[in-house]
Amino acid sequence: MTPELGNLGFWLSLRISEKNKTHHNVVSMTEVSNRSETPASRDFVKKSSLYQEFLAEREEILKHKWLESERLGHDIGFERALLDWIRKHREGWRGARRS
Repeated sequence: MTPELGNLGFWLSLRISEKNKTHHNVVSMTEVSNRSETPASRDFVKKSSLYQEFLAEREEILKHKWLESERLGHDIGFERALLDWIRKHREGWRGARRS
């Protein structure tokens, strides 16, 4: 696996099913490991910088999906948009956010 695709498995859990066009819900990292979490711990995760970065990156991928789907005249799907965005835009986007 190439370094730029390191988060692919995590991102693919956010896919949109092309078969029936239903959105798969995002399961937070804490829900997977601890189903008995408190509201305070959920709030902490939602406010964490890692989670905020994840949400911002996800939003950029969804924008890219929409733009490319419009350009091509058909829905390209989340997986294709994800891979295309990672390959073409992720490094620049992250650099711009850090500066």
